Amino acid sequence: QVQLVESGGGSVQAGGSLRLSCKASGRYFSNYAMGWFRQGPGKEREFVAALHWSGAPTTYADAVKGRFTISRDNAKNTVNLQMNSLKPEDTAVYYCVGWWALAYDSDVDPAFWGQGTQVTVSS
Repeated sequence: QVQLVESGGGSVQAGGSLRLSCKASGRYFSNYAMGWFRQGPGKEREFVAALHWSGAPTTYADAVKGRFTISRDNAKNTVNLQMNSLKPEDTAVYYCVGWWALAYDSDVDPAFWGQGTQVTVSS
């Protein structure tokens, strides 16, 4: 099983930036599509961003397009989420996720999840 550990969450004012990182265990990280989901207070869990094994192409939820950037470093087994121009509605627990596939497919649920990291954006 693949273990994912997120870091980088915290509190920030609206308009600020945060960078989330996710470290994966195992030797086959470059074989997996990776991504991020989030769950805000009183909301359902939702897709944020994903990318294929090679780092491209990338896919974003409309709510974050143009503000968030997902990237990965296969040599370091890490996937990152750069979040700029943060809004109070971005407040959520952010989860790093992965798929048993090279390419991201929106019709397939993630196979493995991290424990989540809290992001709080104040107005």
